[in-house]
Amino acid sequence: MKNIVLIGMPGAGKSTIGVILAKSLLYDFCDTDLSIQKETGESLCDTISKIGIDEFIRLEEAVICKQDFVNSVVATGGSAVYGEKAMAKLKENGLIVYLKVSHQELQGRIKNIHTRGIAMKEGTTIKELYEERAPLYEKYADITIECDGLSPEECVDLIVKEADGRI
Repeated sequence: MKNIVLIGMPGAGKSTIGVILAKSLLYDFCDTDLSIQKETGESLCDTISKIGIDEFIRLEEAVICKQDFVNSVVATGGSAVYGEKAMAKLKENGLIVYLKVSHQELQGRIKNIHTRGIAMKEGTTIKELYEERAPLYEKYADITIECDGLSPEECVDLIVKEADGRI
């Protein structure tokens, strides 16, 4: 069985949808942001401010590359797509699902941009970050789920339907 790997912007619902999806498929669940926090012993926000964005992205890639995912739903951090080795590893035995949410909807969802631990340069807007990352999400996606206006459960139903026969 293939893993299901969720990619997308911060606020797209990767962690929330991932837990529900894992329960419905009887898969394990892994949140790579939590793996990074376990590795560093601190919040993502603290790690990013201490080592900087570029070093954080290298750390994120290293943490993903050293994990073995089996029969798992993997919720990645929004910046995981910057790591080519990490994405290659995830794609080896994983179906990559892009949870696509418009930047307008993300604006309403992300309330704690400064404490959330988002790998973005100072002064960058959510719209600018979206425009930078969207081509990477599209590049790696096997399946794209349009999530605007949908509940997490509705997104899970779409993922299960689209992934049928591929996992």
